[in-house]
Amino acid sequence: MTQFFAFVKKEFYHILRDKRTILILLVMPVVQIILFGFAISNEVKDTPFAVFTPVKDDATQQITERLTASGFFVLVKELQNRDEIETTFQKGESRLVVVFDENGIQLIADATDANQANTVVNYASHIINASCLELAQNNVGANNYLPLRIVPEIKMLYNPQMKGAYNFVPGVLGLVLVLICAMMTSVSIVREKEMGTMEVLLVSPVKPIYILLAKITPYFALSIINLTSILLLSVFVLDVPIVGNLFLLILLSLLFIFVGLALGLMVSNIVETQVAAMLISAVVMMMPTMLLSGMMFPVESMPKILQWISVVPPNRWYVEGVIKLMIMGVEAKYVLKEFAILGFMAIILLTVSLKRFNIRMSK
Repeated sequence: MTQFFAFVKKEFYHILRDKRTILILLVMPVVQIILFGFAISNEVKDTPFAVFTPVKDDATQQITERLTASGFFVLVKELQNRDEIETTFQKGESRLVVVFDENGIQLIADATDANQANTVVNYASHIINASCLELAQNNVGANNYLPLRIVPEIKMLYNPQMKGAYNFVPGVLGLVLVLICAMMTSVSIVREKEMGTMEVLLVSPVKPIYILLAKITPYFALSIINLTSILLLSVFVLDVPIVGNLFLLILLSLLFIFVGLALGLMVSNIVETQVAAMLISAVVMMMPTMLLSGMMFPVESMPKILQWISVVPPNRWYVEGVIKLMIMGVEAKYVLKEFAILGFMAIILLTVSLKRFNIRMSK
């Protein structure tokens, strides 16, 4: 056991001496969570809009003021005729035009980004409906613009402020952990093979299994540091609370870290160079992680064949588990499926990786 700890200590020293490795391991996760949390957002904020009002009255003025005061929209122009509507979109002056006429209120949006246009229209519709109902109750001329109808009451569960960070934090957490565990572990082991030092290690009195464990232990410890830093940034910087059981969230994350380490061992058995290890870990794993885990696009909206493929990447199940525990605050029984699938993946990957490693060493 003393020899095992000596190998672990050596690996830690090797990591700490390399500034680029430290940059990837400790700085990259912080940068990613900040970028995804602030720079990449699907929220509606300060969206420029214009209004076309043939006849101004108190009702149209009040509705326009409500849109501006909401913080979601900024009035940039009052149009004088309908011909200006298309022109204001072509110039990029506005993303939305609100038209008041005798037939009611019309919303015209720039749908070059369809998702953003849909979100903008939904926000504006909600504000306008609330304003019209209030005006109708006060007997102000809002009935000219909103016919009598049933207006549903909308309640947003788990993310009432519609913050984009709620969507990205679970995905970024899974992305960072799997990349660091898989990429850095595979590169570390392949580097020893590429430099010819793996054979030297294997002829030492330490068993091969302990050498592998010594190689992955530092990355396991660093992954825990990254997990802690991302959770702290999420809560205190991005205002994304941990609603559910923190212990279960950490337990699920540790299980996912084991899966990532097992993936790294698998990659190290397949390739012979560090470049190949980085390409497989960073490219082959990153694309499925971002596109098929539900991080950026809902899995339910994908074609059936992609939905079937999405069950393979472990990030799919980790992201779902984190959303349930961190955002929704569900009980343990509702995440048993995610625990079981990740546990099964960890066992299979570790078994296959260690078996392949022993076969390679026996040749």
